[in-house]
Amino acid sequence: MADPEKALETAGDIDEVEETDGEKDEKKPCILNTEVMKNSQILAALQSQLGSMVGSPSEYIESLPKTVKRRIKALKKLQLECTRLEAKFYEEVHILECKYADLYTPIFEKRNEFINGKVEPTDEECDFPSDSEKEEDELTEELKKNINLQNKKSEDKEKSKSEKDDVKGIPEFWLTTFKNVEVIGERIQDHDEPILKNLTDVKVKLSQTNPMGFTLEFHFKANEYFNNSVLTKEYEMRCVPDEDDPFSFEGPEIFKSKGCTIDWKKGKNITMKTIKKKQKHKSRGSVRTITKTIQNDSFFNFFNPPSVPVDEEQLVCKICHRFCVHANMCAF
Repeated sequence: MADPEKALETAGDIDEVEETDGEKDEKKPCILNTEVMKNSQILAALQSQLGSMVGSPSEYIESLPKTVKRRIKALKKLQLECTRLEAKFYEEVHILECKYADLYTPIFEKRNEFINGKVEPTDEECDFPSDSEKEEDELTEELKKNINLQNKKSEDKEKSKSEKDDVKGIPEFWLTTFKNVEVIGERIQDHDEPILKNLTDVKVKLSQTNPMGFTLEFHFKANEYFNNSVLTKEYEMRCVPDEDDPFSFEGPEIFKSKGCTIDWKKGKNITMKTIKKKQKHKSRGSVRTITKTIQNDSFFNFFNPPSVPVDEEQLVCKICHRFCVHANMCAF
């Protein structure tokens, strides 16, 4: 360990820097601080002295009188009571969320009808200010006339095109939405997009107890990639403080997930890819080509069947859950 006194003496070896009279007093402390921070011996000495003065938390507690230690135990017990009460609070919040999930259902059903072109919204249902209308309110009358003329031409062209194309609903709604949610969009590869264009709805089914959790349902129309009409991912949550570390409790925690098996059609499994490798025989020197199947990056790896810990998925599933429950249209 560095000798504190010897190390601190080395600070005297720092060269002085001449400044004008007006700058000396202001810059000298900065220069000195910079040079001190560069000197490893000085830093080691300071760290050693601070460590001996402060010590670790356990050393601090051990140094306290028994009466104070007793009071600290009482505080810990109170904190544990608060933690258990907090767990009950989160359990009731989940029950309330389950109640409101039922109230969301008719809204989501109507959303699904509009997206997939099952029904056309009425004029009343379309009565919502658009961004372009808000911008127009700020323009002058002269500019409005010019813009209205251009818009009319554009609308006529779009109307003619729309009539020819006969577009139903909102094409590629879920794909567009997912790509605009950063943490989900990062998982979508180019080869996932043609499949996700067939995604018609995403639902969340909440379970109150035994165990607390939720299931994500991804509904697809008939497509050339797999036979499933619905892909699912189940999550189980616990809302109990850890007995070994109760003060680390931060609310409901996902501790298990279970995906589903995707029934891929022949040659359409994009979660696997085939690669070819050349191998050289050590003694004979001959070369052969072998074929190997490995996992491919894909959004659909999300549905892998094994029940596994999901620490790495916590953020994705929570955002997907919140997004679907609260219908965050801002992402579209």
